[in-house]
Amino acid sequence: MAEVKVYYDQVGNTLTVWFGDPQDEYTSEETGDEVILMKDRNGQVIGFEKLNYTIPSTTNLKISFETANA
Repeated sequence: MAEVKVYYDQVGNTLTVWFGDPQDEYTSEETGDEVILMKDRNGQVIGFEKLNYTIPSTTNLKISFETANA
């Protein structure tokens, strides 16, 4: 079963999402849109980090996603 890990850092104002094993990170690439892509040794994206991400303190972070079978 696939696992998605989501981390919100209120102090650093970042949202980090992993859909691969974080320990497999080999390199990262900034897209220019305040998004950093984390990649494994094969160049596959295994996660991303959104910089300067904030939500109002009175709002809960809600996450929903859809899976697609290849």
